[in-house]
Amino acid sequence: MLAVLCPGQGSQKPGFLTPWLALPDAEARLRSWSELAGVDLVHLGTTADSDEIRDTARTQPLLVAAALLAAEHLPMREVTLTAGHSVGELGAAALAGVLSAEAAITLAGVRGREMAAACALEPTGMAAVLGGDRDEVIAAISRHGLHAANRNGRGQVVAAGALGGLEKLAAEPPEGVRVIRLQVAGAFHTPYMGPAEAALATAAAEIAPKDPERMLLSNLDGTVVDDGSELLQRLVRQVTAPVRWDLCMATLAELGVTGVIELPPAGTLAGLVKRELAGAGAPEIVTLKTPDDLPAARDLIARHGTTTGNPANGNSPQNTDAGEASS
Repeated sequence: MLAVLCPGQGSQKPGFLTPWLALPDAEARLRSWSELAGVDLVHLGTTADSDEIRDTARTQPLLVAAALLAAEHLPMREVTLTAGHSVGELGAAALAGVLSAEAAITLAGVRGREMAAACALEPTGMAAVLGGDRDEVIAAISRHGLHAANRNGRGQVVAAGALGGLEKLAAEPPEGVRVIRLQVAGAFHTPYMGPAEAALATAAAEIAPKDPERMLLSNLDGTVVDDGSELLQRLVRQVTAPVRWDLCMATLAELGVTGVIELPPAGTLAGLVKRELAGAGAPEIVTLKTPDDLPAARDLIARHGTTTGNPANGNSPQNTDAGEASS
């Protein structure tokens, strides 16, 4: 079984889309999507500097566009499962057939703008909490009035909330723990993002989702969601709910996934999967960073993919070729 993963905010690097624009129709596609997203995706993916692409309003549609652009060059009809980390869920939903590419890009633009606006309401932030006992880490985060916004796997939790609470956590960490402040605009995936969730709900109400054509995992609890309307509701709720990537990886293991492709800007999720699913039966992984990696990705799909349909709902998948992360 093969899974295609869409990364989230924090995985982007300056110029990472430059080699992709050499492919036929890629630049035209990005310019069309730019109108929907309200940002210049060509500039952001090629010539923008690191500060510019760190802007939440710009980064989120850029990441969704990058994943969808690369996926157009893969035989997605043979992919059994998709999943995304945070905003990457919008890309995964499009690859699963729940959303059109245009709807995913539009929602990513709204999500990014509204989360950036919510961040400006009061000073908040996020910090990676590395190592230590998981229960002790979660308890310490709660004790300082913070939220466990991301659980990315063994030894990696992201705390989010008021800056004062983050400072106290860094000053009084649990035993064996390192606390590293993240360069993000605010406390994503916490109640601080309530206004953004409300705005995204309004935008989502204008979209008619379809049921998935392949298995699609939810960040909310790592489960396979086979109803398009429910998935869209989960995408909205995820703005304030924690990202349970640890549970998504547990589901990959339970389902017996043998191959994993991470779409650009690839690397972060592949690293998490490699650490969490190490040992006997670990999946073969391809990080799709540039078009030079496409042959390896296609070969992985040929060896680990399937044409038997979505085990979650019995549908036969249709061709959708056109079709540390923090948020």
